[in-house]
Amino acid sequence: MRLATGGATVVCVARGTNAEATVAAIVAAGGRAEAQGVDVTDGAAVEALIKGTVERHSRLDILVSNAGITRDQLMLRMKRADWDEVLATNLTAAFTLCQAALKPMIKQRAGRIVAISSVVGQMGNAGQANYAASKAGLIGFCKALAREVASRQVTVNVVAPGLVETDMTRAITEGAKNDWSSQIPLARLGTPEDIAAAVGFLASDDAAYITGQVLAVNGGMYM
Repeated sequence: MRLATGGATVVCVARGTNAEATVAAIVAAGGRAEAQGVDVTDGAAVEALIKGTVERHSRLDILVSNAGITRDQLMLRMKRADWDEVLATNLTAAFTLCQAALKPMIKQRAGRIVAISSVVGQMGNAGQANYAASKAGLIGFCKALAREVASRQVTVNVVAPGLVETDMTRAITEGAKNDWSSQIPLARLGTPEDIAAAVGFLASDDAAYITGQVLAVNGGMYM
């Protein structure tokens, strides 16, 4: 919604038909958007997604890599499948998306890549070794990538949200949510709009001289 308001044609990507509601909201508000049903852990599907997007719209200016899942468990009980699934969605998919998106961006000598990490990737959290590893890995990945493509005027940055009101956090028990909230100096959970504002800034011309950075949007939870 934020990017569409700024004039972008937004390609909303999610499994199955999950992106269609977002597209409908953007269109209802007067924006331009389309839905693509893609599992981002499928490398061939990601390649086809990027290729098709460029064919339809002639260029690719912004990539927001924000797919994320959790499979929480204490380390001694964590199943290898839960480790693999989280890393595949949260980290390897970002590699696949960025690799595909860089081809048109480098050719046009312009582009913005913004990846969504997490405060957990910066400070850790018990029971989330897989999630923390994936989100911390995303930060290192983006810093390395930023150095590689800066000469082509492609910027790569990270937004690291704290505890935000989303479908994922609504599954957290009230007790756990209150424990987390007590650690936030601004004394409230974040909103999707808080994160969208940070992404919108990093994707804009105003951020043309910013690359390889982590913008923490966490209410002061981790400084």
